[in-house]
Amino acid sequence: MTLLRASALCLGIGAVLPVPDAQANAASGVLSVVAPWEVSSLDPARHGYVFTRLQIAETLVDADRAGALAPGLAERWQADAAGLAWTLTLRAGVVFHDGTPMTADAVVKALRIAAAKPGPLASVPLESIAADGPQTVVIRLKEPFSPLLATLAGTANQILAPASYAADGAVTQVIGTGPFRLEEVKPPQSLSAVRFDRYWGRPAGVEKLSYLAAGRGETRAMMAESGDADVVYTLDPASRQRLSRNPAVTVQALPLPRTVSVKVNSGDPVLSDVRVRRALAVAVDRGNIATGLLREPGSAAGQMFPPGTGDWTLADGLPLRADPAQASALLAEAGWTRGGDGLLVRDGQPLKLALRTFPDRPELPVIATALQAQWREIGVDVSVSVGNSGDVPAGHRDGTLQLALMARSFGLVPDPLVTALQDFGPGGGDWGAMNWSSPAMEQALTALKRGTDTAALPGLRQSVSKILLAEMPVIPVSWYQQTVAVSKQVTGLTLDPYERSYRLSEVSWVR
Repeated sequence: MTLLRASALCLGIGAVLPVPDAQANAASGVLSVVAPWEVSSLDPARHGYVFTRLQIAETLVDADRAGALAPGLAERWQADAAGLAWTLTLRAGVVFHDGTPMTADAVVKALRIAAAKPGPLASVPLESIAADGPQTVVIRLKEPFSPLLATLAGTANQILAPASYAADGAVTQVIGTGPFRLEEVKPPQSLSAVRFDRYWGRPAGVEKLSYLAAGRGETRAMMAESGDADVVYTLDPASRQRLSRNPAVTVQALPLPRTVSVKVNSGDPVLSDVRVRRALAVAVDRGNIATGLLREPGSAAGQMFPPGTGDWTLADGLPLRADPAQASALLAEAGWTRGGDGLLVRDGQPLKLALRTFPDRPELPVIATALQAQWREIGVDVSVSVGNSGDVPAGHRDGTLQLALMARSFGLVPDPLVTALQDFGPGGGDWGAMNWSSPAMEQALTALKRGTDTAALPGLRQSVSKILLAEMPVIPVSWYQQTVAVSKQVTGLTLDPYERSYRLSEVSWVR
């Protein structure tokens, strides 16, 4: 069996994918990119991050390499004294991939459609979005909303040409403004794009790119190893070490503001008791997971907000080593006692829980198995199911979820407040709290959202982090690290710590 056919079978695809080797890619000008993320939808609200990472679509506001807000398709902006009217001046000379100019009317249409769908913009207290001349957009708010610009930088709010939308607002084409133009998409696994020669900024260094979504980490590593792909994202620790010894590739790694954590259904009859949630949290041996499994000793996470998120990070968090004595004391206080088989029982019922996770991020199933063993040591019987990433939000919505191991980014929108509002506000969120609420949290988030008392903002951010640490609606496990294997036929690739862009336009072939 050939390696390409093996790759295709690992992907679960019936036909062999025409993926050339790295030298053939360079000769043809096609940069082959492989990552875990499927392209199941063209809608920015669902899979917009794929099109922004591949630099097909762009947003009004961007983030610089330090994570600070920077001009994108809007070259400047200004708010009135009350913070209720925001005027954005669009960059001149920008055209969409279909050749039509990017006008204020086109931007208004894209933003209005985005605001009508689930996503960060839907939570903004919008009064109106309107054009004020051909190159000016005015956004009016019902009340101050300090992270508005960061929200506009979110991938769900990318600006597409009017021809991208059907009459009902459904996205039928992705006609963006980026340095690459979408040529063909074959949901859910592949797309191709070509250099857009009328791009307003620096042109791309390669003529074409192909993108393949490969969910299994072993498949991605094999494609990097064999030269079937030029750039491969998200490697498991073992593959990363093996590839680092491969003379044909370079392995890059970079810490990300993303936290691997356990989402908890706080409305579950067992998990509604904060003592049980805290017992599960202190029984996690974060240090052992970081060193033994992830092979990154500094990745152990004792709190939700990772280093690099400023005032959101606390000086102290959960212990990085397991404390089974404290966990057992908390469980005993909650009425759980050891049965004859060593597992906990209360009122004749065993303490059994189910944890869901997914393999798109290859370390998650491995961590899930470690958690299962660590929790069994304190008498908690946890079953693990590895499915699709969509099983987590689905379980949140239908109420069947108990625990979910996942990775949550605090950098995709360049202000952690936007993510915190989605995850920990009233009602929680698909990737945040479930059946949990806190009046103190609501007060802190509301004050942060208004942002009128700037002197109080650092303390409010600390309050949010402390409430999460006390209540444990989510249990932090580790910080996340982006890894990529790059063919030595390719030069110029750098990693974006905020995962907004794969920066493929900066890549060129080694001549």
